[in-house]
Amino acid sequence: MLQCARLNVAPIGGFSFENTRRNAMFEEEMSSLGLKAPKARKTGTTIAGLIYKDGIILGADTRATDDMVVADKNCMKIHYISPNIYCCGAGVAADAEITTQMMSSNLQLHALSTGRLPRVVTVNRMLKQMLFRYQGHIGASLIVGGVDVTGPHLYSIYPHGSTDKLPYVTMGSGSASAIAVFEDRYKPNMELEEAKKLVRDAITAGIMCDLGSGSNVDLCIITKDKVDILRAFDRPGQRGRKHGQYRYKPGTSAILTESVTPLGIELVEEVIQRMDTE
Repeated sequence: MLQCARLNVAPIGGFSFENTRRNAMFEEEMSSLGLKAPKARKTGTTIAGLIYKDGIILGADTRATDDMVVADKNCMKIHYISPNIYCCGAGVAADAEITTQMMSSNLQLHALSTGRLPRVVTVNRMLKQMLFRYQGHIGASLIVGGVDVTGPHLYSIYPHGSTDKLPYVTMGSGSASAIAVFEDRYKPNMELEEAKKLVRDAITAGIMCDLGSGSNVDLCIITKDKVDILRAFDRPGQRGRKHGQYRYKPGTSAILTESVTPLGIELVEEVIQRMDTE
């Protein structure tokens, strides 16, 4: 009869949660000193994409925020990956920018070594492996869309490395409003103009319902033959024009009482210092 002994050895592979207790001890120590642990920074963006009859349409707003401050009103959130593949970035703007630049560089080397344009699934695999390696510390939520030899493909990639392949997708803080528009009106094999209007309306819904999203709507249309970048395709956040005049003549509001109280000022001390000019 064999008996199994439980050995006190570290498991091989899988996830590691050994830093959980360490982080809890840090939080307790900081609380005892009157300090607060750092919190995640809130970001704001609305990005979306869909597959239509002839290719892919990507859309994004153009507002970049720093906490509650609008840092840039015309930020470009649709990034170049390769001639047939583009990517929308949400989350931390710097993380999304450098991540897409690194991926574009790697894909260019890949294309030179293979002698053909990269496939969209290749970009998806390389991005998800890179983000998973950093366990979410790279705050980039990405929508990758492109057309290769196998047709149009659309992927969403989350900061921890999980991915989805869908006919339409939204991400960012305004994604709940945008996905509602897609679920109501999307249908397969849409024509170009109808698909452009749908993406525009989805991004506009995010802009109107989310304080972190705003300014303009950018579109990127990808087909097997060309790519069209439509900057400021729509401007839903334009300031309205005042229809009335709100100027009043002096004396319109009568002064009922007026009193003047003189203030007595006494000079206590006067000090004159000479400036050294030598």
